[in-house]
Order: sequence, then structure tokens, then C-alpha cells
Amino acid sequence: MRTNLDLSSVPLAVLIGLGALLLVQLGLAVVALVDLHRRPAVAVATGNKWIWVAIIAVCSFIGPILYLAIGRKQAQTVDQPVAGRRRSSTDLADALYGTDEKLAQR
Repeated sequence: MRTNLDLSSVPLAVLIGLGALLLVQLGLAVVALVDLHRRPAVAVATGNKWIWVAIIAVCSFIGPILYLAIGRKQAQTVDQPVAGRRRSSTDLADALYGTDEKLAQR
């Protein structure tokens, strides 16, 4: 069976729209795959990255959207400082690395 594809009969606006959709689809897939690659396996909802690679690749437009919406586990929230209280650099260093007593115990 031979098909004859003649794009000259397709309106230019339709071709531009299809091209834009193709770029959005490819962009979503690239963003989802890069995010999946950089994220540790424990931060993925199923724990198995290969399942999400298959979903992103097979479900061309909805797969990346599903991964970005529900496939990633939410990051742990960080306690916000109390409003109005200024924290010194020592407080911040202690919050990041522990107090001097904890370091001396190591």
C-alpha cells in the first residue's frame, strides 16, 4: 500500500499548530526524563524509574504530564523561621551543621 502525502494542501496555520504541539510534546518529554534521571529512586512515587521511563515514552503527551504531576514524591518541607526574629549566621550554621557540642562528640 502506497500513500501519497502532500502537505501543500494543508493550511499553514494547521502546520504551525502541529509543529507547536510537537515542540511542546518533545519539551515535556525531555524535562520529565531529565528530572527522572536526576532524582534518586526513593524520590519517585513507584520507586522504579524504568516504569516511568516506559510511561513517558509510550504515552507521548500525557505520560510526561502524569510523571510531573504524580510521579515525583514531594520534597521534605523545611521549618521556616519565625517571622520577625532575625537569625544570626551562627544560628544558621548550627542549623546546617549542628552545634559545637555535637561536633565535639564525633
